[in-house]
Amino acid sequence: MTKHYLTWWNIENLFDTCNSSHRPDWLAKTLKKELKNWDDKILDKKLTNISSIICKINNCKGPDIIGVCEVENRNVLEKLIKKLSCLQRNYKIIHHNTDDKRGIDVAFIYDAAKYTHKGKIFSLEIMKRNATRDILQIELFTKKGNKLTILGNHWPSRSGGQYKTEPYRIMAAETLSYWISRVQEISGDKTPIIVMGDFNDEPFSRSLTDYALSCENRNKVSYGKNPYLFNLCYEAVGQRKGSFIFNSTPFMFDQILVSKGLAQKSNVFQLDTKAFCIETFNGMTKGRYNTPVRFGRPSNKNTFNPAGFSDHLPVSVIINEK
Repeated sequence: MTKHYLTWWNIENLFDTCNSSHRPDWLAKTLKKELKNWDDKILDKKLTNISSIICKINNCKGPDIIGVCEVENRNVLEKLIKKLSCLQRNYKIIHHNTDDKRGIDVAFIYDAAKYTHKGKIFSLEIMKRNATRDILQIELFTKKGNKLTILGNHWPSRSGGQYKTEPYRIMAAETLSYWISRVQEISGDKTPIIVMGDFNDEPFSRSLTDYALSCENRNKVSYGKNPYLFNLCYEAVGQRKGSFIFNSTPFMFDQILVSKGLAQKSNVFQLDTKAFCIETFNGMTKGRYNTPVRFGRPSNKNTFNPAGFSDHLPVSVIINEK
């Protein structure tokens, strides 16, 4: 068996610096106030903190594939990879610029020593009067020649109210479900698909259950006719765990789901017996509720903490290949 270790992390506002040539003029104007005093020194500290956690994942070997969101551009990802040099991985980047009003995107980092990327990516920006966060699909081939289809998600936030903003997440969920059905129509319904992301809803929210067709019933996913997704997070939710804490309440916003091609136990790729976990290491959380220690931004003195990391915790899945 070959083990594949995949991690998802919302790394919270990984912005480039104000003098970056990689930032378009329209975004520079939008972020001028928000990124006051966000300089090279602050960015380097943020990258150092984030990389220190990534280097501890997978028994200090680092993930094979990392999905991230809230990254501004490829430049900051390249700087992050340099910070991961101690892992001696051949990490490569897959990133797609979007027109999100804050310039935060979804991206992937993968070990090119283990996977081949064919150069095609698919991205769709969810519209709510204007472009917002996207769904990003990549296809990676293992050394054995087997394909993994991975979709990274960052659904619209709850800012403005959970129920007022829910229709936007339902739009994203409908798009995702249609997307899954199209992949299965083209490549076969046993195509192994991994869906990961910050959904800004929980596994039992109707955006996930009714529209993305996510469920906790593995048999339903394995043998159902619809493009159901097996949500790996329900056990953690039952234990009152979360990847995000708000008002001392845990929320499982960051989730990993798999299609029939991974839910069925007889396929080439199989879920590990301890497939899903929330990654936590010393110093990442605080208090009795294990609240993630934020890094924040200097422009907001209430949240800025140079010793912090992100307002979300990473989540991971282990997949075995015959």
